[in-house]
Amino acid sequence: MKNFENINDILDFAINEEQKAVDLYTMLAQNASNQEVKEVFMDFAKEEIIHKKRLMDIKENGLFDLKPEMVTDLKISDYMMSVDASPDMTYAESLVFAMKKEKAAFKLYSKLAERAPNENLKNIFLSLAVEESKHKLRFEIEYDEYVLREN
Repeated sequence: MKNFENINDILDFAINEEQKAVDLYTMLAQNASNQEVKEVFMDFAKEEIIHKKRLMDIKENGLFDLKPEMVTDLKISDYMMSVDASPDMTYAESLVFAMKKEKAAFKLYSKLAERAPNENLKNIFLSLAVEESKHKLRFEIEYDEYVLREN
């Protein structure tokens, strides 16, 4: 796992991860055969662009507002089989894919927080983990409202 020397290293890493998510969701949108799934992935990509911009603003302005908060975990993704990205994904499969991706990002930032060499870096990683858990919650709520309730 990468070692981070300072806050800029962390922010560069997080910005790069957000860009990877933008690229992934954009590619999935372009390749989706289902119009609803195409739109969902474009929305995901736009949201990741906003997250990337927020991180870039933090890096440029040096402002990082750490707010300890608890995010509800519906644990829906805990009971779902992983879904491979494909152009033929259904809306439900695209939500499961996104939940799993956000859960993995949450775990990554949580692990990095455990390994942080000081409290400031640890708090930044924990804050990034909270952001990822918010994204996961959004997808879980969407899945609960539009998939589970229809069945």
